[in-house]
Amino acid sequence: MDFNLDETQSDLRDLAAELLGREVTSSRLEAHEASGAPYDAKLWRSLAQAGLLGACLPEEAGGAGLGPVGLAVVLREIGAHVAPVPVQQSLVTALAIARYGSREQREALAPLAEGGLVLASALREPGRDLGAAPTATAREEGGGWVLHGRKSTVSYAAQTSKVLVPATTDEGVGLFLVAPEAMTVRAEQVSTGEPAATLTLDGAPGEPVGARDGEAFAGLRRLALAGIVAVSSGVLAGALALTTEYIRTRRQFDRALAEFQAVTVQIADVYIAGRALDVAVWSGAWRLAEGSAEEAETDLAVAALTVTDPVLKALYTCQHLHGGIGLDVTYPLHRYFAWGKHHAHLLGGVEARLDTIGALV
Repeated sequence: MDFNLDETQSDLRDLAAELLGREVTSSRLEAHEASGAPYDAKLWRSLAQAGLLGACLPEEAGGAGLGPVGLAVVLREIGAHVAPVPVQQSLVTALAIARYGSREQREALAPLAEGGLVLASALREPGRDLGAAPTATAREEGGGWVLHGRKSTVSYAAQTSKVLVPATTDEGVGLFLVAPEAMTVRAEQVSTGEPAATLTLDGAPGEPVGARDGEAFAGLRRLALAGIVAVSSGVLAGALALTTEYIRTRRQFDRALAEFQAVTVQIADVYIAGRALDVAVWSGAWRLAEGSAEEAETDLAVAALTVTDPVLKALYTCQHLHGGIGLDVTYPLHRYFAWGKHHAHLLGGVEARLDTIGALV
């Protein structure tokens, strides 16, 4: 199977890498973290102006229609530069709406391409696996739908225009767009420093997206998995690049660290973990784009397991090879480690991922 990107996807990757490499500097990240702002609004506008926010959206929403593979391309670069913007949450949610929503809902995505809209999904619930049917409920009342329940670790919940909420109905699991002001939003801390929240729905009105037969929920979950593993792939790539440069230039006993066999073996393990993840990420994204849901499910499950185990071990190795400087918050490596841990946490950990693969086979 050929995992090389086509010309359009390669151009998208190069554009994202060039823009993020230019704008997401260590000094800018430090300034953002000191500012207390929820995300880098200037970078968000730059991404929109470059067409990166609209690349994955359908043409009727002002996008280029590059779909799940385009999503993976953009999010991998976001992870590689640990960029503090709500791209992952917004694009995953937008692609789910584009796939399952009405024409009016798809057209309403147009402001996202211009940077005028932030979206989020509320897949996680306290004590529940990412793929489990939600305990949150929705019922018809007074000609509309009202939702009850609680959702946890919803990134950028207070900054969104709408949150896409899975809920169980009498017909099955459905998706509903809910305004943040209709819910109780309680701030929650996550290791990346980005804003997150626990949401309590107590009769919140919701707008249905697609049918309530579970298909839209499954589609959102697959897109969310694709987003998490693509970002994680970029995170490890960024940490590897940083570590490779460090061991190339850092000298001990009049020799570069990279000249020691023990070091080269360890950095090779990091490279292998990244390559293994990339194969599963690109295969899963491609199968999603081709509509092969079952095959994509398996590939994304393998990618998710890799994120929760080999990738985390590889990030520990990167820190180890840096010595004490790897733990210094004035050095950029700590951001990659925090992002890696956070995304592994979103996936529920290695045991949850093994259970998922066991159920699939």
